Amino acid sequence: MDEEYDVIVLGTGLKECILSGLLSVDGLKVLHMDRNDYYGGESSSLNLTQLWKRFRGSDTPQENLGAIREYNVDMIPKFIMANGTLVQTLIHTDVTKYLNFKAVDGSFVYKKGKIYKVPATDVEALKSPLMGLFEKRRARKFFIYVQDYDEKDPKSHEGLDLSKVTAREIISKYGLEDDTIDFIGHALALHNDDDYLDQPAMDFVMRIKLYAESLARFQGGSPYIYPLYGLGELPQAFARLSAVYGGTYMLNKPECKVEFDSSGKAVGVTSAGETAKCKKVVCDPSYLSDKVKKVGKVNRAVCIMSHPIPDTNDAHSVQIILPQKQLGRKSDMYLFCCSYAHNVAPKGKYIAFVSAEAETDSPEDELKPGIELLGPIDEIFYHSYDTYVPTNKQEEDNCFISGTYDATTHFESTVADVLEMYTKITGKTLDLSVDLSAASATAET
Repeated sequence: MDEEYDVIVLGTGLKECILSGLLSVDGLKVLHMDRNDYYGGESSSLNLTQLWKRFRGSDTPQENLGAIREYNVDMIPKFIMANGTLVQTLIHTDVTKYLNFKAVDGSFVYKKGKIYKVPATDVEALKSPLMGLFEKRRARKFFIYVQDYDEKDPKSHEGLDLSKVTAREIISKYGLEDDTIDFIGHALALHNDDDYLDQPAMDFVMRIKLYAESLARFQGGSPYIYPLYGLGELPQAFARLSAVYGGTYMLNKPECKVEFDSSGKAVGVTSAGETAKCKKVVCDPSYLSDKVKKVGKVNRAVCIMSHPIPDTNDAHSVQIILPQKQLGRKSDMYLFCCSYAHNVAPKGKYIAFVSAEAETDSPEDELKPGIELLGPIDEIFYHSYDTYVPTNKQEEDNCFISGTYDATTHFESTVADVLEMYTKITGKTLDLSVDLSAASATAET
């Protein structure tokens, strides 16, 4: 271990594995270490025995739940936007060859106690029971504006400069009602609170375009895809990429301690009495707890069921977003369900997750609105974890720390953090201009 590396990465969570893959492809000499004896860190997938051990002590799972090893339960459940930045990163790095994806069946939104399919195009808007007749027409006009909008074509701008006009101003131009704004802002643009309304509308419009383009990609019932055997496959695929490009992996390394020189710069990592030198350290918040601050908490319920979620057209995989306003909350609640169709549970079994940024100390009460949508539950586990962001100055200590995974059930915020870290580490922007059709072959619809 007594060698010098360009970068030492600590923790094998998805963010750290993507970065170690990207940095290895760039020709940097990377050492990747983890205190655990498995890949994935906080974003690992657990089988039934591991799930029981983590949440129930040493209990043995009930036999009626089926084969233990057929479960792959994600600890950070998220779907992948078919045209989003994670897919672009997968294609850019050719990691798609290590993975198989399948389209997600449905995307729904909660309104006044019921769930509805999310309309994403002008045609779907006209059919949607979410809106009355006149509102459908107004929404259709808005969707046509968004679909036709092209940054490079001033004719499509309708006199609006989206870098200056706010999302609220665009919405008021089309006279949309509050409930319509709710599902467009939260279930299409995937904002988790209403702050976006008073920010420039460009991001809002581009997010809706991304949703619609992702939906059209595989002609499925949602804009999302998800890997067979769960998200635990993703960190391992990027780890494989890093290894192909010369990266070195060491699991089960106890007490990885970052070493600093007299000026406070990271110069290496010590584990079990051996020190590896490096120029930069990349890690998750748990490895440098004195350089991060707590910013919140996520409450999550993990549920095993023997049926699909009611009112989702018997979907084997589905996302339901419960907008904050519908629940009288400050941020959205998310419901994520997958099943044996994605090889994450035995035949006939479904795994549902209800997640939210914690606003109380009682996950059971706080997550109730989402849990009530599920129907009968075989087993339920609650867990909470604190969320952290880095407080250090990277240019002063050469430490690049990822933020904790949020409550959202999609990867856009996760990859944004990765790409920002990549730029800070390398001083360059990752070029993700890739041919998205290249991934179509790796995704089953």
